[in-house]
Amino acid sequence: MPYAQQHYPFEHKREFEDCFPADFIAEGIDQTRGWFYTLLVLSTALFDQPPFKNLIANGLVLASDGQKMSKRKKNYPDPLNVVNKYGADALRLYLINSPVVRAESLRFKETGVKDILKDVFLPWYNAYRFLIQNVQRFQIEDGEQLMLNEDEFVASNNFMDKWILSFTQSLIKFVRQEMAAYRLYTVIPQLVKFVDKLTNWYVRSNRKRIKGEGGVQDCRHALETLFMVLFSMVKVMAPFTPFLTELIYQNLRHLIDPESIKGVNVDSVHYLMVPKPRDDLINPDIERAVARMQSTIELGRVIRDRRTMPTKYPLREVVIIHPDQQCLQDLSSLDEYILEELNVRSLTTSQDQLKYGVSLKAEPDNTIGKRLKGDFKAVSQAIRKLTNDQLKRFRETGEIDVLGHKLGEDDLKLTYTFAQGADSKYEAHSDNEILVLLDVTPDQSMLDEGIAREVINRIQKLRKKASLQPVDKITIYYDVEPSTASLASIIPSHSEYIFNTTKQPLSAYPPVGPEIITETTDLKGTKLHLTIVKREETSSSSTSAVVQPKIVPEPQTKPACRYVNLVLSNGTPETGTSSVFGSLLLENPKGKSPISYDVMKQQAQVVFGIRGKEVKICKSPDRSKEVTSSDLGNLDALSGSTLYVFIASVTSSNFNTPIKASNPLCRFINIEFHDKSTTKYGMVLLENPQQEFPMDFAALKQQVCAIFGIVGKSVTLCDSNKKQNGLTCRAPEDVLRFHGKTLHAFV
Repeated sequence: MPYAQQHYPFEHKREFEDCFPADFIAEGIDQTRGWFYTLLVLSTALFDQPPFKNLIANGLVLASDGQKMSKRKKNYPDPLNVVNKYGADALRLYLINSPVVRAESLRFKETGVKDILKDVFLPWYNAYRFLIQNVQRFQIEDGEQLMLNEDEFVASNNFMDKWILSFTQSLIKFVRQEMAAYRLYTVIPQLVKFVDKLTNWYVRSNRKRIKGEGGVQDCRHALETLFMVLFSMVKVMAPFTPFLTELIYQNLRHLIDPESIKGVNVDSVHYLMVPKPRDDLINPDIERAVARMQSTIELGRVIRDRRTMPTKYPLREVVIIHPDQQCLQDLSSLDEYILEELNVRSLTTSQDQLKYGVSLKAEPDNTIGKRLKGDFKAVSQAIRKLTNDQLKRFRETGEIDVLGHKLGEDDLKLTYTFAQGADSKYEAHSDNEILVLLDVTPDQSMLDEGIAREVINRIQKLRKKASLQPVDKITIYYDVEPSTASLASIIPSHSEYIFNTTKQPLSAYPPVGPEIITETTDLKGTKLHLTIVKREETSSSSTSAVVQPKIVPEPQTKPACRYVNLVLSNGTPETGTSSVFGSLLLENPKGKSPISYDVMKQQAQVVFGIRGKEVKICKSPDRSKEVTSSDLGNLDALSGSTLYVFIASVTSSNFNTPIKASNPLCRFINIEFHDKSTTKYGMVLLENPQQEFPMDFAALKQQVCAIFGIVGKSVTLCDSNKKQNGLTCRAPEDVLRFHGKTLHAFV
């Protein structure tokens, strides 16, 4: 806080008094007897008050051996080399996440900077890259657009979506509170912890949803949630990691709805304010439930590590014991995540640990020997004799009296033990709140499944080694040596399990087709030979000529937009789709956005889940009369007809006679959008393909916004042309009751 340099009180008197005392000052701890002291003496003598409201003192950065950094001794790495090697952001985050910000000394180690890069930046960047890759896939393969409005974003019904959004908003609230109080040392550890929660819990447990395996709408919810979290995180982390956040921001900002940022300079993340928390997204109950789930999973992993039982090998049962019924209900509601992460078949909850023969046992900590001296032996024996009830009370209160000595939490080590004669099939571990028991009894069927997972692991590594993509058509061939080994029977008995993971056919030797890569690996003492060959696709027999489309209820009105029906004429639908009948709109809204042949083929691939496969679309089931650009130039003639989709690499056809339909094969509704003095007409398919992926009400409103170019705005749907009594639906089947009707949309 300067005095003389401003020539106070002879000049700048008002300016000085307006900013005195300072909001904060910052300097090294070594200035306690220097600058800090001088400031206080002068301010007290002149004004009888301290010169600052807050003091931020940083500690000293020492060499790795604890000595002062010295140019003569060269006992520290060149700072420029560290920056060039790991980046300025990594060095910055290492320093502000160290004891230095608590006015303590730091022994600088270059490995610490490397760990920030490995444990924080790479997982964070990979989550961002995973989002961008899947947004691009979503837009290209699904033909959907993603535009977000932060202020009007509504969370989906998915439990993990709600959790990560709540956790993010709670973090934003915490950061704003702590920064306002100048407690900088509490902020960075929470931000670093958040990266772990995002990458190792949310992204890990939602990879399939983000990749679109749960359908278009579920994928949209997952992508929007991940975007909202990453975008908020970038703005919060910007002051601490300015370069990395700017890099990520420049890619993310293109997904923001332009209408929501009018009048705001968004050229850089550093032009934006730290976001304000949205209390409507914060749900402490969900955060509590997920925190308990995470603790349970981590306890289970400790048991597996202790017994050297990799997660690849399934176990029969996990038992969770806790005296609070609410805690057990929280964990039961998330049982699918616990079972998947621990690879366990069933989950049991209980409030009675004695039912499983489990009791607490105490051992003295060796550090109390110096304090107790001659009484140590007697006290140690008494500690070992403490009962389960006594130890439960000790765990609740944090202290216990043993032979006249008060002992605290650091003086006793608590473990769980099974009563003599009790069923010892369980292994126990606890965090002093939740007790987890894992049934570690060997089971041959589960051991075999673990071996099958090992085979999958070898196959996936070989695909990666050959730089193969998921869409590449391959067949995997295997051979086991010796042929009498158990592995030779495990692979065929688990072939469906292996296929569901690899999504590629698996056959025994000899390999047939052009070889891509081959490898021999050792698996539990048995040689496993793997060969991957290029697959020439053949016709599937699962679709028969007798298959006919389902009868769709007669609509009350004609379709507002021109359309065609689609039939997948060879091959099999994929990615969770089973129907070979769908519909496709040639325009939407009416008279706008006419479709091209390339877009038509892309949308056909999306409808039947055959992404990455070359297709052609014909007007006849005998594969003749391929659709041309001139056909699409006359939509009136094409509208209402049935087109046949053929996978190019498959030569046969499953449909020999035309499929006739007078209406779309998928249920639909017409939309009249009332915009001031004009009315626009559009159409929404409520399912696609036929009787699959029914649309929920939130998705319906999003689709209406996308059709009429009002993304980010709140839309009301009514069954009359007056904006009153807006419609609501709770389930997709409620939306389907609007089939064949006209709904009216208002902003």
